Amino acid sequence: MKTIVVASNNPVKMQAVRLGFEIMFPEQGFEFHSIAVPSGVSDQPLSSHETLQGAYNRACAASQAYPQADYWVGIEGGIEAEGEEMAAFAWVVVHTAQITGKGRTGAFFLPPAVVNLIKQGKELGEADDIVFKKNNSKQANGAIGILTGDVIDRTRLYEHAVILALVPFKNPGLY
Repeated sequence: MKTIVVASNNPVKMQAVRLGFEIMFPEQGFEFHSIAVPSGVSDQPLSSHETLQGAYNRACAASQAYPQADYWVGIEGGIEAEGEEMAAFAWVVVHTAQITGKGRTGAFFLPPAVVNLIKQGKELGEADDIVFKKNNSKQANGAIGILTGDVIDRTRLYEHAVILALVPFKNPGLY
């Protein structure tokens, strides 16, 4: 049984990691643990680079806190300006002693009311809660779930990025 440590106590991230590993490696058994660790970046990363760095930092911090695990996973959500608009996405980093895999979610554009609050210094989750009159949406369906009517929720969005980050582990001879 392989041990996976997710560098977050967010149930959405835990579920996405669980689904990603179970889909990619259905023949293996896994034990999942969560640990809250700092990202080492802004509370609201504002670029792809900063978001990837946050996911990497989280995976590394989890490996230091729980060195006996087989895999460490960091997930960081971020936004990036595209002209006057802002796109939201997340990076996933899966790390072992030998390999590091990375995957990014698809991106989607945020409504102007949310963008205005982010420009005022709010995090995306807080801005979503204000605009859509929700409570702690980042630990539920998130902006993507709200905007798509849960056709794609935050778990589903992250799950694909976890699968993409696991590509090197599915094909170790190539990486």
